Formats: sequence, C-alpha cells, structure tokens
Amino acid sequence: MWLHFGGGSSVFDGPQVGENRGGLDVGQNVLHPSGRRVVLPRMTKVILVTGGTGLVGSAIRQIVETQNEALPEEKWIFTNSKEADLNDVQATRDLFEKYKPTHVIHLAAMVGGLFHNMNNNLDFLRKNIHINDNILETSFQFNVKKVVSCLSTCIFPDKTSFPINETMIHNGPPHPSNFGYSYAKRLLDITNQAYHQKHGVIFTSVVPCNVFGPHDNFDLQNAHVVPALIHRFHIALEKGADKFVVLGSGKPLRQFIYSLDLAKLFVWVLRNYNDVEPIILSVDEKDEITIRQLAEMIAKSFNYQGILEFDTSAADGQIKKTASNVKLRKLLPNFKFTSLETAIADTVEWFKKNNKQARLVAP
Repeated sequence: MWLHFGGGSSVFDGPQVGENRGGLDVGQNVLHPSGRRVVLPRMTKVILVTGGTGLVGSAIRQIVETQNEALPEEKWIFTNSKEADLNDVQATRDLFEKYKPTHVIHLAAMVGGLFHNMNNNLDFLRKNIHINDNILETSFQFNVKKVVSCLSTCIFPDKTSFPINETMIHNGPPHPSNFGYSYAKRLLDITNQAYHQKHGVIFTSVVPCNVFGPHDNFDLQNAHVVPALIHRFHIALEKGADKFVVLGSGKPLRQFIYSLDLAKLFVWVLRNYNDVEPIILSVDEKDEITIRQLAEMIAKSFNYQGILEFDTSAADGQIKKTASNVKLRKLLPNFKFTSLETAIADTVEWFKKNNKQARLVAP
C-alpha cells in the first residue's frame, strides 16, 4: 500500500496483514521452534531512497510497487529535494529524524550531461560533496545499517586501459569535461572506506554505466545523451524537419543500462552485497554501441525518415569508457538485461505519452 506524505515523499509499506509474500503471511501466527505460537514481525527495515523521484528512484519505486519486490519486513520511503535540501545538514537530520531509516539508497546528486558539466564543474564539485557528506554522517549518527550510494563510470581516469573495473577508479585524473562531478563521486567511495575502517559500517556504492529510461531528465540544456536525443527527435518530428543534427562525431562508444534493470540490481545490492568496495552495474562489453548507432536506434523508434548529420565541431567527451561487469556476473550470473532496442522503444513511447509532464524546458 502507498502512503502519501506532504513535501513530495511517498512510502510503500509492503504487503498488508493477510497478504502473502515469499510463502509467509504478514501478521500470521507461526509455530516457533520452542513450541510457542508467535506473530511474524510486520517489518524491520525502513529503506530511505534519496532522489526518490528521479530516474533511478522512480524505477526502484516501480519495481517495488508493481513487481512484488517489496518484502514483508521492508518499508520503502521515496523522498526528494522538495521535502529536504540535502545540502543543508539540519534539513538532512530532520529527514532522518522523521523516518528513522535503517537502510539508505543514496541517489540524490547534482547531475547533468556533457555540456552542463563542462560549464559548471565547481558547482558539481561543491554541491555533491555537501550532499554526500551530510547523508553519510547523518546515516552514521542515526545508526543506519547499510548505505548504498550511486557513482558512475564517467568518474574513471581519462587515460586508462579497457575495460575498466572497480579497482581502477582512482588510478588517474578523470576527463577534464566533468572533473568536478568525478572527484566528488570518487570522494564518496573514499569516505565509505573511511567510515568502514573507523566504525565497521557497511557504506558501499554501485557504479552504473549510462542510465536511461522513463522519468529521465529531458531538459535540453542539462540532459544526458539518450533523453536529449529523444526530446530533440520529438521536436524534429513535430516540426516536420527533414534533417537531424547530432552533436559530435557519433564515434564515441558507450554502454547503456535501462533504469528498470538498474533498479532490480539496486534492490539486489541492498539485500545481498555487503562489500564496501564498489561494484559496477553494467551491461556486457559486447553491448557497447556508438553514439551514431544510438541515434539511428532512436530515429527508428520514432519512425523518423529524415537524414542524420553529425556536427564534428561539437565536443565528443570521452571516446570510450568500456566497463567490465565480471564482478557482477560472478555474483549474479543469470541476470538478464533488457535489450537496448526494446528499452529505447519503451522510453520513446513513455516520452510521447508523458512529454507534457516530463522534466524538460523549451529549446
């Protein structure tokens, strides 16, 4: 059942008494090994998801709500910046005092695409450092059992060998286009390790490749490549444009993960992954494609019949950042990712139906 609170948060409190999840009924009398009849505890985990209405938070909420992923002992709380400014330490403490979480999935961050990063490195650095420090220190003060934070493959060294893996995050400077965001996120990994060294707590992080899906940020000034292209193709079709210009050469290679796939993996990490070292959550290396191929795939989903051109005077960013998911595959070998073509088509369809309410600004 969903409970709605003021300030933009939502709570999913798991199955109700009498509902069945995993073979046992919540509130059911069961026989204890001692011979006594006992009532199953209603819930023991309070999971706070920061950035809960963004791309990944919305996907986790959908997985928990519609695919029966919430366990009887779990209470899921999805919050956003309308409820608490996580740059403010007192606002962060008030949020934790209100919900008293036992577990945290930390998604809140200042994020943006290539050009937004290039123009605002200082803001990306300072705001993300403040948010991350407030979340981790407040989690420690409130005895949170586990925090799972979100990093990104874009924080890896600019000059490196491929594929990149979890041991290589700090091996050299990041790409200069997003050094502010990258160093703030790297510091989050270092802070996790420092808390574990001093206090033994499980504060860990995941490293997704490029995420996209419903509820993404489609703002043309700040969006990542998939939502930006989707929004621009939508405009091109509305205008009947017979030519579409993709910024950059189209040659950079990227791996893309569907937000609903990433959401399932986040839930798995929360419940099963207890190593402080980060884990890369990425599609396989063979699924890497060029930006040209991505643009062609999105054009196909829109049934766009015009010509694609590439503006080579625009920045490309990193040419590649191929990530290895060997660690994930060893722990979860049978996970099946949604095909990129299907995920793109589903996201395009979502945008068509929801573009009036989606996060976007006029071009």
